[in-house]
Amino acid sequence: MPIDASLPYDDANIFARILRGEIPAKKVYEDAYALAFHDIAPQAPVHLLVIPKGRYVSWDDFSAKASDAEIGGFVRAVGQVAREAGLAGDGYRLLANMGEHGHQEVPHLHVHIFGGRQFLAMLPRER
Repeated sequence: MPIDASLPYDDANIFARILRGEIPAKKVYEDAYALAFHDIAPQAPVHLLVIPKGRYVSWDDFSAKASDAEIGGFVRAVGQVAREAGLAGDGYRLLANMGEHGHQEVPHLHVHIFGGRQFLAMLPRER
């Protein structure tokens, strides 16, 4: 069920629990600003999630409240994860859902990295 991205941060969300080591994840990258791991229900041959280590509900929350170092570190981590996964050459898709209309399901900012196949148009064209 989509969440309201304007709600306060919930320390019980699954990504907060992964960051605390309470739930295992198949990690592919970690630094001071971000953690990346395989999605448990992949939607593409390569489907990775990158989350900031800070307590941010959504992209909106992160862009408004994170320090310049956190923002720079997180954005660099997303690119590093994609490169290390071998996706830079053929390309990949990034997706960050936010709020109900964006169908955000976990109230912790996360970026999906999809790769390993050709993707179609992002949105169907309205007639």
